[in-house]
Amino acid sequence: MNLPATPADSDAHSLFAFFPPAGYLARMEPVPAAQVPPPYHGLLVHPHHMTVTVEAHHGDKVDVKVLQHIRGVNNYARKILLVTQRTRRVVQFGLVRIRLQYCWPAVCDEILGGQTPLGRILIQHNVLRRIEPTAFLRVLPGPSMMEWFGLKEPLWTYGRQALIHCNGKPAIELVEIVAPEQP
Repeated sequence: MNLPATPADSDAHSLFAFFPPAGYLARMEPVPAAQVPPPYHGLLVHPHHMTVTVEAHHGDKVDVKVLQHIRGVNNYARKILLVTQRTRRVVQFGLVRIRLQYCWPAVCDEILGGQTPLGRILIQHNVLRRIEPTAFLRVLPGPSMMEWFGLKEPLWTYGRQALIHCNGKPAIELVEIVAPEQP
């Protein structure tokens, strides 16, 4: 599959086009940042890595589980889960598209290895980065996402779309959806 090469070709729907959401996403709608309620507001409405944010929120480091990936010449896209190390609870679902030409070779190797969360890789390699949230989403999980999040019934949750600029270049596009807080 050919991956678009420019941010103009990017939005949440284009990322979902690589990984069709029929089985894991029942509904998604944009919401203004001011309408993202707590605790989701604190988890999503900020210019920081979600890896660090969900680790702080859950009091545990997270591992990445790559569910699916697509590799192009200079691009790489993947569908992932972030899972806490101690309890193995899925705390985030994500889609990511990376323009590998904007990342250092060692960073590319680690990303393609699929063993370490993206945020941790960028931090450990001291990549100069700026995280730009571009949209916030209200999401109703579909059957697969319900299973990943350990839900018996669908619960509304929230996510964001973001762009990560690495060394001044628009290198990484993301859709990040956090697990719903269960009553």
